[in-house]
Amino acid sequence: MYDDVWYSSGMSIAISVRLDDDAERALALLEATGLSRSEAIRRALVEEASRQRRSSALAAEAAALESDPADRDEMRAVAEFMGVLDDE
Repeated sequence: MYDDVWYSSGMSIAISVRLDDDAERALALLEATGLSRSEAIRRALVEEASRQRRSSALAAEAAALESDPADRDEMRAVAEFMGVLDDE
């Protein structure tokens, strides 16, 4: 319960990370744009989380379409019309 209050209160937390060479170079590139280390890391985390959410949403949408028989029939018809599928 305390953790929920602590993390949802908008307060900042401090963390330590060890960067490998690639991450260190990436951070240096971001800092060269004028971002502080903290801002560069915060933005990178938020952007990656956003990419992960979009990727998961797209995968779920693709799975839903793939499991819909009517949609599968329509995809097959379009592919056949375009000559993508071989005669089976």
